[in-house]
Amino acid sequence: MSGVHKHPTISFRVSDREREMIEAKILASGMQKKDYFVRSCIYNRIYVVGKKEVIYQLVEELQNMQTNLSELVKQLEQQEVTLTADGLEDMRNDCMDMLQAIIAMLDGAKYLWQGVQIDKEKSPDSGKRCASICIIYGM
Repeated sequence: MSGVHKHPTISFRVSDREREMIEAKILASGMQKKDYFVRSCIYNRIYVVGKKEVIYQLVEELQNMQTNLSELVKQLEQQEVTLTADGLEDMRNDCMDMLQAIIAMLDGAKYLWQGVQIDKEKSPDSGKRCASICIIYGM
């Protein structure tokens, strides 16, 4: 079927200079663009710029997870689980993804409470990785 794709598209805008830098790193990596972006987004180190909005979003996501898990526990206790196996798997994946994202962000922000200096030699923009990314996770 024309125009129908199995997976969603993620897009963003960059400046001309940022695009040139990204294209150079992709060329040097020898990877396809898609693979480079996916690996960079998933495996790259995340540096967090502290803002209260980030914390509020994380708290909101954790509250949503708590509500969903509490509801599941109630259903399990009453032995009246309305969640299908696929629904349970989706919930598990959503929780795992969010928890891993929060852990990565907290790891990137630990310099805020530990006084740790960011090591420039081991920064994510060395080697075949792209520049450091500040991500605000939200669903």
